[in-house]
Amino acid sequence: MNVERCFYPAPAKLNLFLHVVGRRADGYHELQTVFRFLDYGDELEITPRADGQIVLVEPLPGVAPERDLCWRAARLLQAQMGGGLGADIRLIKRLPMGGGLGGGSSDAATVLMALNRIWGLGLSRKALQGLGLQLGADVPVFIHGQTVFAEGVGEIFQPLVLPPATYVVLIPPVAVPTQAVFSHPELTRDTARLTITPLTEGAWQDSRTRNDLEPLVTRLYPEVAAALDWLGQFGAARMTGSGACCFAAFAYREDAERVFASRPPGMHGFVADGLDQHPLFGIV
Repeated sequence: MNVERCFYPAPAKLNLFLHVVGRRADGYHELQTVFRFLDYGDELEITPRADGQIVLVEPLPGVAPERDLCWRAARLLQAQMGGGLGADIRLIKRLPMGGGLGGGSSDAATVLMALNRIWGLGLSRKALQGLGLQLGADVPVFIHGQTVFAEGVGEIFQPLVLPPATYVVLIPPVAVPTQAVFSHPELTRDTARLTITPLTEGAWQDSRTRNDLEPLVTRLYPEVAAALDWLGQFGAARMTGSGACCFAAFAYREDAERVFASRPPGMHGFVADGLDQHPLFGIV
């Protein structure tokens, strides 16, 4: 049983754009998006147990264990080895729930990767991605661990190289329920498909791309619209995922820090650099 590390990062992600290009017969939406990780996120302290118990230390308020993605990820992985070892899992939560930054999905992916290492299971990245997809559509990209152009429900990946960037991320004081947004009758679901080629020229930042969920979410949640309006003064501002968080990219960190420092009182968020790889990429 490998216990060489106790703390494991669970980084945030941004959807640099998000197109809804169709809806499958099973109700899931066909997407096109670019995922990029940030050097900011949650953190998990994971300690192995020999008694087979999965224990959430300091569980999230109001979230039952069977609904907690960390607990579900550990139990799913435990089932692959037929029981035996367990773990204490303590989540250090920094990312907002309902923010579109992938916090819960990232947490689940980190649990799968870390316990695969700690328990000595030796499952491949592909196998872990398959398990992750059972937990949520965004979990596999965190296990894949690199910047990608993603299709399908968000689990079909093509590698993408992006220039360095620092992001100002604003966190409006609302939680946006992903399922409610995707099921809303006014959601655009027929955006034309893109090929990856123009994306290498920065298409995620211009009129060729957008977040198809943004018009609906800003209409339902004026707090998101206000954050986008303010941030849009300094560059192309977009919502990530199904919201509520918004971001803008800057070539130089000092510019991002200056913009963030000028935000109105009561407007919360953070500044983070983009990552080309997940911090745990090398452990799988």
